[in-house]
Amino acid sequence: MDRKEELRQRTKRFAVSIIRLYCMLPKNRLEVQVVGKQMLRAGTAVAAIYREASRARSKADFIAKIELCTQEADETQMWLEILKEGCSLDLPLRAELWQEADELIAIFVTMAKNTKGTATTSS
Repeated sequence: MDRKEELRQRTKRFAVSIIRLYCMLPKNRLEVQVVGKQMLRAGTAVAAIYREASRARSKADFIAKIELCTQEADETQMWLEILKEGCSLDLPLRAELWQEADELIAIFVTMAKNTKGTATTSS
């Protein structure tokens, strides 16, 4: 499996894990549900936008989408932090998902930098 396909699978696993965490949230706490839905939206967007990036029409389009993946992963981390600190929930998958989001951010930042580097050297 090539690196692009590996990252597609990895971001999809991340999205599935975010969905699983959302399903574990208490349904009787409105604030938890509000935060959970934001986390769900941002966390699943990482995989969807990475899919879009892999079909980008230009380097600029690819960079824009990869940077959006970075933003969504960072936003997911924030919602995970709010679940713990603001809602007093420390769920089993929370720390693991925060770490995975952190690793994905590092990968996306590197991809964007490398692509920007090749875009300037080839023009």
